[in-house]
Amino acid sequence: MHCDRWISAPTNRREMLLRCANGFGAVALAGLLAEQDYGAALVENVPPEGGPDGGARRGPHFAPRAKSVIFLYMDGGPSQVDTFDPKPRLTREHGKPIQTKTHPTQFNNIGNVLGSPWKFRNYGQSGLPFSDLFPHLGRRADDIAFIRSMVSNFSEHTSANYFLHSGNGLQGRPSAGAWVTYGLGSECRDLPGFVVLNGGLIPPGGIDNFNSGFLPATYQGSVFRPSGEAVANIAPPNIDEAKLQARKLDLLRRLDRGVLARLGKVDSLEASIANQELAFRMQSAVPDLLDLKGESRATRDLYGLDDPYPPTQIYARECLIARRLVERGVRFVELTCPSVGTDRWDQHSDLKNGHEKNCRAVDKPIAGLLRDLKSRGLLDSTLVLFAGEFGRTPMAQGTDGRDHNPYGFTVWMAGGGIKGGTIHGATDDYGYHAVENKVEIHDLHATMLYLLGLDHKRITYRFGGRDMRLTDVFGEVVHEVIA
Repeated sequence: MHCDRWISAPTNRREMLLRCANGFGAVALAGLLAEQDYGAALVENVPPEGGPDGGARRGPHFAPRAKSVIFLYMDGGPSQVDTFDPKPRLTREHGKPIQTKTHPTQFNNIGNVLGSPWKFRNYGQSGLPFSDLFPHLGRRADDIAFIRSMVSNFSEHTSANYFLHSGNGLQGRPSAGAWVTYGLGSECRDLPGFVVLNGGLIPPGGIDNFNSGFLPATYQGSVFRPSGEAVANIAPPNIDEAKLQARKLDLLRRLDRGVLARLGKVDSLEASIANQELAFRMQSAVPDLLDLKGESRATRDLYGLDDPYPPTQIYARECLIARRLVERGVRFVELTCPSVGTDRWDQHSDLKNGHEKNCRAVDKPIAGLLRDLKSRGLLDSTLVLFAGEFGRTPMAQGTDGRDHNPYGFTVWMAGGGIKGGTIHGATDDYGYHAVENKVEIHDLHATMLYLLGLDHKRITYRFGGRDMRLTDVFGEVVHEVIA
């Protein structure tokens, strides 16, 4: 029987909670998925997707060996024949004309053969040779894989830097660090996914070496100073100012939401919103990151934080902060060199003095970093890469320098799935040309991405009507250095 005066009984609190339980869960899940760290974790087996959405679905294509990268960038091009690739022929023929075809160099000042001023010693169970420039690093030989057959397409610093960092010799392409964070997201909510620790020397080519290029702007590298105020205006405000700042941020969020509702997705605006919110969280995270008071005396000594040589102190702090960054889930960390009073590693003259100063600055801190990562169980999940943009010639420039050499040089990797204590590739008897298992920069990038669980052919972004990638249309994984 129908009754027009029937009224349903009101829902009590217990029934309301019971009926809405699933809705509350969905709201919470939506909030978690919006965060890069949780969202990426839940879709870690879903391949990254290119396109204007900025790769919202992130995660490795297959089981990764490494979770993060520390790139030890050696600005200027260390000499392979004076560091990790001994060539007795240079000693035998020192001062004589070189007996092989030579190429035009940066300054086209081709002198006689220049023997290395340093002796080499074998280290570890693997017997890897290191010159006397690296007595501390040599003790980590069994963790390191040398690639002695690297080549580059460029012999000039700026183009070679762009090529090393972005896989292209032209300005404006995304850096490797941007590609990694685009592909994997970040595990750290309060710090950028891609951090550059500026020891004092920004490489030729400038900060475009760390750029996001055509990728969304949120993936570009954030440049930190390793001491003092890491980022300008990052110091947290006092209590009263914090309340005012919170109100301002709330107003900005409401205004930004209104613009997005009218215009839809706008990369520059979305990046600005994300950066404002990240900057707010960084106000507490960055001071904590840089506060090394809790580090033990043994750790300070291990890295060389109190070394009498100031450049060693600077690089030691960079290395220690790099460890703290990967501990916090930062995906990609690049370290630039401190100034030692010479022109970077770029010794066109006075090779002995310049290389000794540069090695003194980085040798102990890098060895300390590798040992510390290993003792904390982090080396297995952290890929450490040591590389310059090219190497140096076996013949002298003038009487006591070496010019640029992109035809054969050495880089090394450690941790993150690398087979330590190994050597891949070889140069000729002069250390001039790669003659065995040549490795291109694209191959190096493909290998790095592979160790992070990413297929370099599948991590793409649609730009200019083409699916772009870090390795362009090239690149092969160097499986021989992978454990």
